[in-house]
Amino acid sequence: MIGIDEVGRGCWAGPLLVVAARVKTLLPDGLKDSKKLTKKQRENLFEAIQKSCDLGEGWVQPAEIDELGLTEAMKLAVFRALNTLQAKNEEEIIMDGTFNYVPDTYTNVKCLAKADDLYPLVSAASIYAKVKRDTYMSTEAHQQFPAYSFDLHVGYGTALHIAALKLYGVTTIHRLSYKPIKVFVETV
Repeated sequence: MIGIDEVGRGCWAGPLLVVAARVKTLLPDGLKDSKKLTKKQRENLFEAIQKSCDLGEGWVQPAEIDELGLTEAMKLAVFRALNTLQAKNEEEIIMDGTFNYVPDTYTNVKCLAKADDLYPLVSAASIYAKVKRDTYMSTEAHQQFPAYSFDLHVGYGTALHIAALKLYGVTTIHRLSYKPIKVFVETV
């Protein structure tokens, strides 16, 4: 079985990340939807997830999201994650959410709301994705654009992020096709 979840779909800046996870040994205890765990709890589970699962990452950059649109970007991210994992077409896939972004070549797919809380394997994908993307945003993105405080909001539309956009405008990692960001592009 493969569990799939994403992180960063609603962010205004930074990449989208989809993770596909396949169990190789016993999963750690305490897995649930990454949003229901603290940052410390997620980070504590991260290493155990890496040891217990084979993981495929599907990164899609902001320019790709702008070019493709969010639906096609999600499909590309899922494709990349499954490809990296070297998933077999006949493997059972459980994906968090009600929309199927999995390529048609995979025939055994279930898309379920709250799968990241119902299936520990999807929870593992959720947690791994959240830690991986948050780490990228709080290190690389933050170092590249320190004035935007990506280490604090990881690209989501917070008051702090809006204040930085008002002062400095958009960066190369902002999603220019997103309505809240378009406002700042049009005022420049």
